Amino acid sequence: MKQSEYLRYDATALADLIRRRKVSSREVCEAAVERATRVNGTLNAICHPQFSEALSQEYPQQAPFAGVPLLLKDLAQEQAGHPCTYGSRSLKRNVATRDSEFVRRARNGGLVFLGRTATPEFGLKAITESALWGPTLNPWNTDLTPGGSSGGSGAAVAAGIVPMAGANDGGGSIRIPAAYNGLFGLKPSRGRISSGPLVGEAWTGASTDHVVSRTVRDSAAMLDVLQGPAPGDPFVIPGPLAAYADLMQQAPGNLRIGVFTSSPYDTEVAPECVAAVDETARILESLGHTVEYAAPEFDGMALARCYLGLYFGEVSALMARAREQFGASDQDFELDTRLIGMLGDTMPLADYVRRRQQWNDFARALGAYFGQYDLYLCPTTGQLPAAIGQLETPAHLKFAASIMLKLKAGKLVHRTGQVDQMALESLARTPFTQLANLTGTPAMSVPMHWTKEGLPVGVQFGAPHGGEARLLQLAAQLEEARPWFGQYEKLDNAF
Repeated sequence: MKQSEYLRYDATALADLIRRRKVSSREVCEAAVERATRVNGTLNAICHPQFSEALSQEYPQQAPFAGVPLLLKDLAQEQAGHPCTYGSRSLKRNVATRDSEFVRRARNGGLVFLGRTATPEFGLKAITESALWGPTLNPWNTDLTPGGSSGGSGAAVAAGIVPMAGANDGGGSIRIPAAYNGLFGLKPSRGRISSGPLVGEAWTGASTDHVVSRTVRDSAAMLDVLQGPAPGDPFVIPGPLAAYADLMQQAPGNLRIGVFTSSPYDTEVAPECVAAVDETARILESLGHTVEYAAPEFDGMALARCYLGLYFGEVSALMARAREQFGASDQDFELDTRLIGMLGDTMPLADYVRRRQQWNDFARALGAYFGQYDLYLCPTTGQLPAAIGQLETPAHLKFAASIMLKLKAGKLVHRTGQVDQMALESLARTPFTQLANLTGTPAMSVPMHWTKEGLPVGVQFGAPHGGEARLLQLAAQLEEARPWFGQYEKLDNAF
């Protein structure tokens, strides 16, 4: 299969070609390997290739994606017999003993695993630059980040290595790379996709798996493959009325859509990100939807503190596991990770519980908002992609080191302005995504805008819990109104 042919098709179309014996799975996978060989030396998107294994992997012939190549994210998507490092030197020897539910279902869906994609350490940043794997670059401009934490997957899909790739989202990690790489990225509702069997609720329920893709229909069909509970899951949510691949083909009806462009943390929002939303709002009106500028009412800084509290506790626990199981030392963790872990170790338990309980405030506020609007529209990110290395500034490193020194000296910093400063520094570039994680609601990034320099800019839509079908229907309508697949030709020809 020629590269020019391979790059023309999404995963759904490739599966159809294989099913009709127009091409073999091996030929498709060889084309994917050829593309990976051509572009990965530049982008550094794949951290653990499995090319030889992929060419001989068996798959169920009648599955929806039978024979189509897929990349897994090197975080939580464990594959038996293969390492899952979480982007950390501390977990280099973490070899999975069993498949995660994501991997098991993807395999049953016929997908062939081409390898694993890079992520920042523990998936903690909206950039993909780790001490273990080095920086992953944005294919639209290799001086810039592809976002994070699913940045390796985002770069790989945008560059045409695979038509979709595994991703997960605990604070925007599907939607941010989708926005920065010109892709479609849907974060499903809490409980829609099982995190089992090793985890009940990933990141206390804030995180979920899915994919980033070039087309809406691939995302919908993959959601059909992945959705549904597994034995022992903490709770079960109602399933869709029909297959998402079918539901997305139905018209969404005339929707009431609330729009906002101001950061909930009162941080600066780039004009291009605002322009992308305003432009999308005009398109929505032309499609017959009702658009009104209105934001949900909640305490933005409280949300930032609650989100950072989640970081502190989860990172502390993961570092403890790395030490206990693999003998990791402090030098195996990056500076920011060590700081977050120390904040987790020193955070009073009562403070953590109060912050977790406060998630209810944001869910109730968003629930009231959805009493007036079917969906919301806002920027996916507050800023365009940062340059590689831009966020590792001397001032940032000095600030992190100063907090660590205070913690080592036994000083309490959790109720000081320094933690607020840290929250704003961490989230200022991506302030719009955490709301959906803490409330467990579905949200998606749609590539609706490109800058004069040719950079993609995503816009975000959010829906009530269980509203994936409506999001997919609207995304399909927007994809038809303003097709974006042709934009990838610029990248296809660039490598």
